[in-house]
Amino acid sequence: MEQISAWKAHGGTQGVYSHQSAETGTPMTFSVFVPDHAPGAKLPVLWYLSGLTCTHANVTEKGEFREACARAGIIFVAPDTSPRGDDVPDDDAYDFGKGAGFYVDATEAPWAAHFRMRSYIERELPEQVAAEFPVDMGRQGITGHSMGGHGALTIALRNPGRFRSVSAFAPIVSPLACPWGDKALSGYLGADRAAWRAYDACALIEDSARLPALLVDQGSADSFLIEQLRTHLLAEACEKAGQPATIRIQPGYDHSYYFISSFMPEHVAWHAARLTA
Repeated sequence: MEQISAWKAHGGTQGVYSHQSAETGTPMTFSVFVPDHAPGAKLPVLWYLSGLTCTHANVTEKGEFREACARAGIIFVAPDTSPRGDDVPDDDAYDFGKGAGFYVDATEAPWAAHFRMRSYIERELPEQVAAEFPVDMGRQGITGHSMGGHGALTIALRNPGRFRSVSAFAPIVSPLACPWGDKALSGYLGADRAAWRAYDACALIEDSARLPALLVDQGSADSFLIEQLRTHLLAEACEKAGQPATIRIQPGYDHSYYFISSFMPEHVAWHAARLTA
């Protein structure tokens, strides 16, 4: 693992790191904020998955999480959204290819060789982080934005018992029922929609997967709300299944990091209450 940069911030260290991924076959970059802590101490970890077109840098530079994480004593990890490199296939559109990995393991050519973000996030990166940083892997939370909210929800639902807390900002709640999902999942996974259910939060809940605790914030002025995000489908799925969830529509907020940063400290505190108890 190579350290690309490190800065002192809010009583901790904000670093950016790179390593060669066996899953994607490419170098992968991610950021980690580690609060100052007693020697030998292990800290809980909050994973943050970013949205379409983003890298680790968007939330690292604009997420405003460090003060809250330092106060709570939580490590914050932000990976990239897809493999990168000249040998990685891409698409001209912003919602497919590089920057749009959708946290799936692709099965279709030419994507299958590198687009293995599910395995990277679920297995490889946690092993790397656990080996290099003072994390308590028994105290994990996960959150994300938009495509990353979709990733956070589905990864937590597929891995019962791993995460004590799950939250999301403006998540894509049902790729089976929106244009972004239809394009991405058909391209990465093929035409068999039954194979898509493992990557759809509403379908996973319908199929009996459950979360220990769920918090979702969605802006009412989000231009993607009606066609792509469809937050009401998650609320309906949770209510029907008896899945406890706090799903809030925040008046006037859009899809940007102005929205995310406004509620990030509250999300960190919400996770902290479940990770540090």
